[in-house]
Amino acid sequence: MPQSSYRVIHVIGSSPTSWEEAATNAIGAAGRHLRDLRIAEVEKLDLRVDDHGKVVSYRARMYLSFRYEGEPE
Repeated sequence: MPQSSYRVIHVIGSSPTSWEEAATNAIGAAGRHLRDLRIAEVEKLDLRVDDHGKVVSYRARMYLSFRYEGEPE
């Protein structure tokens, strides 16, 4: 198996609807700026709550890896 090098970054996505949508939003935003995304690992899920105890937004904190440009497969 050929050797490759990957970079891992920390990203946070949010959504008013769900944690799944929050994760999808984070990956979508990263994908507009990075190429060759590989693995997303959810580190933490949390909520933002208003003064009345109502959920305002869902957040997904993730590690996201991508391959360095020019690295062989």
